[in-house]
Formats: sequence, structure tokens, C-alpha cells
Amino acid sequence: MLGRLKWHGYMEVSMSVLKITTVGNSVGIILPREILERLRVKRGDNLYAIETKNGIELTPYNPEFAKQVEIAERVMREDRDALRKLAK
Repeated sequence: MLGRLKWHGYMEVSMSVLKITTVGNSVGIILPREILERLRVKRGDNLYAIETKNGIELTPYNPEFAKQVEIAERVMREDRDALRKLAK
């Protein structure tokens, strides 16, 4: 169950307690339906665990792919005229 709490009176955050459980010879966590819905993921999807200055972030977005897309968009903006000529 997702709960809400105030942190130092100015920041509202969501919190959920996740149990670590045995999955075969490994361990795993069970994500509640509310978290899956907020992440917009379902069984079989990938989640990426990214270490940030604030802790571990779970995201369905591949950070390496996002970086490549950002570079491609920058190149397309900077070389718009050359790319337009090549497309003709």
C-alpha cells in the first residue's frame, strides 16, 4: 500500500514498504500494483536501477538510450540544413 508523508513540513513524498523474498536461488522484491501503474510497466518489462545522489531510482527508461537520443536530437538541430539536403 502506498502511503504519503510530509518531510520536514514542505515536501510530500510517497512511501511503500517492499518485502525482499526468495525467488528460486535468487532474491527479489514484489512491487505493488500501485507502483507498477505509476511506472507504467507490467510483467516482463525491464526496469533500470540507477544510482543517484539521492539513492537508487527505478525507471522503465534506458538511460543509455535516452542519452543517445539526446545526442541525435542535438546533431539534427545543429546540422538541420545539411540533413535536409541529404534527404533530397
